Amino acid sequence: MAKQKLAILGTVGVPATYGGFETLVDNLLDHLPEFYEVTVFCESKSYPDKRKRYKGADLLYLDRAANGASSIIYDAESLLKTYKSQDYILLLGVSGALMIPLLRPFTKAKIITHIDGLEWRREKWGFLAKKFLKFSEALAVKFSSGVIADNKHIQDYVRSRYGKDSFLIAYGANHVAAVSPEPFLKKYPFLGTPYMFTVCRIEPENNVEMQLRAFRESSVGMPYVVVGNWNASDYGMSLYREYSKVDNIILYNPIYEMEELNALRSNCYFYLHGHSAGGTNPSLVEAMYLGLPVIAYGVNYNRETTFGKARYFADIEELKGLLSEIHSIDREEMKETLAVLAKTHYSWEAINRKYMEMLEALR
Repeated sequence: MAKQKLAILGTVGVPATYGGFETLVDNLLDHLPEFYEVTVFCESKSYPDKRKRYKGADLLYLDRAANGASSIIYDAESLLKTYKSQDYILLLGVSGALMIPLLRPFTKAKIITHIDGLEWRREKWGFLAKKFLKFSEALAVKFSSGVIADNKHIQDYVRSRYGKDSFLIAYGANHVAAVSPEPFLKKYPFLGTPYMFTVCRIEPENNVEMQLRAFRESSVGMPYVVVGNWNASDYGMSLYREYSKVDNIILYNPIYEMEELNALRSNCYFYLHGHSAGGTNPSLVEAMYLGLPVIAYGVNYNRETTFGKARYFADIEELKGLLSEIHSIDREEMKETLAVLAKTHYSWEAINRKYMEMLEALR
C-alpha cells in the first residue's frame, strides 16, 4: 500500500542549523519517512547546495525568508503548494494560519498546527504584530484538524480560551551529549573552574538583561557566560556594549559547532534560564538532559517543563538572593532528578511516538 503524504511547513529547513522547530523536524525524520512520504519546505538562502533529499524526506525550497514578517508569505506559499497533494500538513507556528480557513473547503489534507508558545505575547512584536499573531492563533485553533501544544500550560490555555483539546507533545533532548572540557580549555580557560551559563536569543522576554545586571551587582565569585545573537538587534548590541567589559561576565556570539557548544554548557556549575514566554523551551530540556542543575525564571512554562524540581526566581532581587546562596544549593540531587525526568519525558523516541499516534488519531 502506498504511503500517505505528509508535508512539514514553517521552518528554515533541514539539516537543522537554526532553532527548536528545525531540530524537531530533523529528529522526526529519523522515523516518520518509514511510514509516510515526507516533504519538508526549506528557505533557499540558508541551503545554497539545494540537496533534494535528507533522511528519506524530499526537500523543497522557497525564495523567501522563513522568519520575521516574511514568514507569513513563506508559510502561505508553502500551504498553497501542498493543500491539493498531501494527506497531512504539519504547520509549525501560526504565521500562515490566515490561509487555513480559506483552504480547508478545498483540501482533503488534515492540517495540524503547532502553535509555538503563544507567540503574540513576545515583547519583540509591536502592537499590530501582536494583534495579527493573536488573530492567527485563533484561526489556527479553530480551523486546524489538530493543534499541538508543547507544554501543559499552553494546552490548558487552548482548552480554556478556545474550548478545544490539543495534542500535548514537547521536544526531545537526547541529541545533546556531555563533552569533556579538555580539548577546549585553551580557547575557554574558564572551563576548568565553576561558571554559570546561558544560551538563548537576545530578546527582552528572555530576561538576559536582568540576569546580566544580577551578576554585575552580585559577588557570586564565578563568571557568567552567555552565548547569543548579540548583533541581531539594537537591543542585543546595546547590552553587549554595556556588559562585555564587566569583569565577571563573558559574552559570545552564536556557536553553531554542537560539540563546542555542548562543552560550554555541559560543564557549567548552573544553567541559568530566563525565558518568560513560550512553551517547552528546547534549550531548557537540553540542559535537563545534560544533567545540569537549573535556575529558571519562575513562569508556569518553566515550572511545568522542570516538574517543579529546579530553583526559580521572579525578579532581579530573587535572582541575586539565589546567587548569594549558590554554593549551598544541593546541585547533585537536582542534576540527578532533572536528568531522570528528561530521559523519561524528553527522548526523541517518545516524541516521535507521540507524533505517530497523533497522525493515526487524525486519520
